[in-house]
Amino acid sequence: MLGRLGRRVGAFLWPPAPEAGTLGAHPVESRTRFAVRAPDASMVMLCLFGAGGERRVAMIRHDDQWRADVPGVGPGDLYGYRADGPAAMGFDPAKLLVDPYALELDRPFAYDPQLGQRGVDTADLVPRAIVPVPWTDDPLPPRRFCPGGFIYELNVRGFTMRHPEVPAEQRGTIAALAHPAVIAHFRRIGVDAIELMPIVAWIDERHLGPLGLTNAWGYNPVAMMALDPRLAPGGMDELRATIATLREAGIGVILDMVFNHSGESDLAGPTLSLRGLDPLSYAHAPDGSLINDAGTGNTLDFGRPHVRTLALDSLRHFARMGVEGFRFDLAPVLARSPGFDPQAPIFAAIAADPVLSTRIMIAEPWDIGPGGYRLGAFPDTWLEWNDRYRDDVRRFWRGDLGVGALATRVAGSSDLFGRSAHTRSVNFISAHDGFALADVVSYSGRHNQANGEENRDGHAEEVCWNNGVEGPSDDPDIRRRRDADIRALLATLFASRGTVMLTAGDEFGRSQGGNNNAYAQDELSWLDWTGRDTALEAFVARLAALRRAGPFADQHWLAQADWRDLSVRPMTSERWQAANGFVLRLPMGAEMLTVRIDRDERRVTLARSTLLESRP
Repeated sequence: MLGRLGRRVGAFLWPPAPEAGTLGAHPVESRTRFAVRAPDASMVMLCLFGAGGERRVAMIRHDDQWRADVPGVGPGDLYGYRADGPAAMGFDPAKLLVDPYALELDRPFAYDPQLGQRGVDTADLVPRAIVPVPWTDDPLPPRRFCPGGFIYELNVRGFTMRHPEVPAEQRGTIAALAHPAVIAHFRRIGVDAIELMPIVAWIDERHLGPLGLTNAWGYNPVAMMALDPRLAPGGMDELRATIATLREAGIGVILDMVFNHSGESDLAGPTLSLRGLDPLSYAHAPDGSLINDAGTGNTLDFGRPHVRTLALDSLRHFARMGVEGFRFDLAPVLARSPGFDPQAPIFAAIAADPVLSTRIMIAEPWDIGPGGYRLGAFPDTWLEWNDRYRDDVRRFWRGDLGVGALATRVAGSSDLFGRSAHTRSVNFISAHDGFALADVVSYSGRHNQANGEENRDGHAEEVCWNNGVEGPSDDPDIRRRRDADIRALLATLFASRGTVMLTAGDEFGRSQGGNNNAYAQDELSWLDWTGRDTALEAFVARLAALRRAGPFADQHWLAQADWRDLSVRPMTSERWQAANGFVLRLPMGAEMLTVRIDRDERRVTLARSTLLESRP
């Protein structure tokens, strides 16, 4: 039975060698088997590219798939597809199409209006997929990262573009994350796992080119398994090697995955892959229009089994490389058909999978569709980004929220996740989407004019304050107040029950000039390594070290917590109402960790055997 189901590697069961009909391109001996799903097509052609140009091979229908077994084709060869079918569904044989199961591409996507113009041949505009080299799975090591740890979110390109110790030719790539100087920084500040913003191949939104802008974040994917060549010129080997090196340093890798939409956008968008092969992969309203629960013009339809299978296969592909977990952008889409279902099939499929069930799953628990705010509604095994934590902690330090609400967030947000032995909350003060931490205390509103949308984009109700002057200031008093606020916010974060997430650069004072939607601002995302605030960075390192030694992942946290007012008197209802801070005492074996939060003094103090104060 094992021979049919698969082969056991380490503690996990991997699928057998691909058979005919396995989607994608699979070299076998002196030939390659191709299979693609296009149930409504009347014809599909495999397009092979070499020195003689494009060679077309007619594929044979097998139910919903089209297949071709081509001798003389092997790893490194380039291919794509063309499909014909009902014009009303958008089929256009002039369009070269990327395999949805492509693992590597020969070039990045580049937007061109012709990609969306019917009848215009796009063979010279669309990347070609590369027939992959077969590789053998190594035993999958146990996961290092555990809930309660410290996640460090980063933009792969922007993280090292200005790093003085990384070689110029390596900057901005996945490989740069394995450079000794970069790993030394991760270790210095106590990172348990890095969370990479999207690394699969994406395309710019069509409005950016005329504005002279590019997509710097990657949240507009086309190929869900193929790494973007700009980030990984070394292909899959580059990612595998980087993950292995980071793991040796004790650091896990989590990937930010975008399954809610694709870069094919609305009906005026480009035809690149699924739209030309399987257009019903996108969710449609009863009147036939595209559903737009992602705010991008299209939404993938997870009510369809093949869409779920594509997502699951993509996750397994990256898990095979050693990825320890996944964060899902606009995660409610995964459970829509069309409404959100807490018992959606995707959750059961992940829970039953022998590999994916061992990985960390993190939901961004909102989208823009009906009933799209679902914080606390994901499975008990999932972690969730907690924007209520972000906003309530900011509001407390801004001065317009009581200490009781802050205590609820510090204690793990039991109002959202229940009073279980563990909390699923991913606590953060800032993220890639929104203000940088330094900007939270330096601006009273967004400044997104550079995005070309007349400052209408980005979150309009960001909880922020400027300490008296909008933007940069040389006033020593304002600078001191801002520094105190930043340190108080960070100390609150690291003293809270749950998983900590910090966005790269916030530990040393990065700023985006008040832009809270910097997705189209490439150079703005490049971290300034030479001008960083090293004193703040050292403070974060000390916070992380104290947290690591403390009881924050202890399942008995809630039962052991001793809450006092600032005079160290036991809390009562009246004292909770009147207080501008609190003292929290947590046992640490024979020691006691004391967290003192005092809004009047703009100070957080953590005391164990040594004293660590948030004020400089």
